[in-house]
Order: sequence, then C-alpha cells, then structure tokens
Amino acid sequence: MVLVDSSIWIEASRRAGSLEVKVGLEGLLDAYEATLCSPVMHEVLGGARKEERKQLNTDFSCLPYIRVQEADYLAAVRHTWKLRDAGITVPNSDVLIATIAVRLMCRVYAQDKHFEAMAPVLGFTLYHPGYGGTYRQDEG
Repeated sequence: MVLVDSSIWIEASRRAGSLEVKVGLEGLLDAYEATLCSPVMHEVLGGARKEERKQLNTDFSCLPYIRVQEADYLAAVRHTWKLRDAGITVPNSDVLIATIAVRLMCRVYAQDKHFEAMAPVLGFTLYHPGYGGTYRQDEG
C-alpha cells in the first residue's frame, strides 16, 4: 500500500504535468496499491476546479480510504515537536499525512520536498516508481 500525497494527484491532473508522475500514479492504480487519506482528499478536492469535482469524487470513491483517528492527531503533535527539534518546519497537514503513513507502515508517494525532509526523522519511506512507472514492491 502506498499513500499518495496531494502533490502527486495535483501534478497528474495538470495537462502539462510531469509524465513521470502521471505514469507512476497510473502504475500504482493499476497494481491496486494506491490509497487515499482524508487530509489528502481535502487538499485535492478543496482545490479542484468546479468542472473536475465530480470526476475526482468518482475516482477517489474507488480507492481504499484511510480515516484520520484521534490518536493520529496526538501523534502528529509529537511528530511536529520531533521535526522542529531537528530544525525542520513543515505544514501541519503534511505532518498529519506522514503520521498516518507511519501508523500504517506504508510508503508515501509525494513530490513535496517536505516529505523528503520528514522521512528520515519520522521513519517512513518514500515511494519511487519502477521502470516505466511500474509499481515497485521491493523498496525499503
């Protein structure tokens, strides 16, 4: 299972978006490995253009959906402190997404540099698509 960040969904939805990201996301979707969490859904749907909303809702309804738990908020506070103590300041929504990934012990597919900074401190792994965008199961 790979938690797909809003940075990937947004980049993949752009007409002139990165082909590498589009193909990487398609590989995850084809392998039934992409998952969605409530903060990502909020970021993507909240920023969607009116004409995109219905299709995005339909697309998202087919994905495994991870709800934020009360414990995630408490863990995110501890993670924020840990990151700040390491000299890293990132948006709270990104810390919450990373916290969910830590709880699920899954990788995060993100284009956002904040996740690169958080990964070694919080102990989650970033996902990198395989050759031609294929799903890579053996990453660690």
